Amino acid sequence: MTDPIADYLTRLRNAIKANHRIVEIPSSRLKKEMTKVLFDKGYILNYKFEDSTTHQGTIKIALKYHPVTKSPAIRKLERISTPGLRQYAGTTNIPRVINGLGIAILTTSKGVMTDKEARANNVGGEVLCYVY
Repeated sequence: MTDPIADYLTRLRNAIKANHRIVEIPSSRLKKEMTKVLFDKGYILNYKFEDSTTHQGTIKIALKYHPVTKSPAIRKLERISTPGLRQYAGTTNIPRVINGLGIAILTTSKGVMTDKEARANNVGGEVLCYVY
């Protein structure tokens, strides 16, 4: 697999389209940090890291849906930086997703964070994906 982040986003996207409650994803350090950001911003209900099943472990993510309309909390997941074309943003040109309604997940020298946190910390980095 050449792009594990795209695989992570695709598994989430497919589980949301199939209205699954829980999705299992192979784990890595970057995927764990992205999952923590999604949980902190309220896009997923819960998560659990399991390290005993395989060498690398798995991430179990409980997806979040509206209780009445059953619509998912995540409308769209869009991969921005790919292995063939990395997308970097400096401190002055960090993108805003839907004028601040969505989030951009960045990997910076200070860790994985959202676009708002990167602006507050005055750091730039690689723009991994947009979530809204």
